[in-house]
Amino acid sequence: METRVAVIAIIIKNRETVSQLNEILHTYADYIIGRMGLPYLPKKVSIMSVAVDAPQDVISALSGKIGALSGISVKTAYADA
Repeated sequence: METRVAVIAIIIKNRETVSQLNEILHTYADYIIGRMGLPYLPKKVSIMSVAVDAPQDVISALSGKIGALSGISVKTAYADA
């Protein structure tokens, strides 16, 4: 199956959901190239980027599950096919 490279940008406003987020990311660990997280204390948010190489439907499912968490915003940017 063909895969795509994408970066999932995540803004975490509710720190109570971080454990749920980590569980989701663990489930998709085979597709994750790398991840970086930065706390931004002045605005009381954390910013995370997750680079993935996965089939389109897997990336969509991962983004959807993350976006369904309370207090989390998510956007996905894809590399050219």
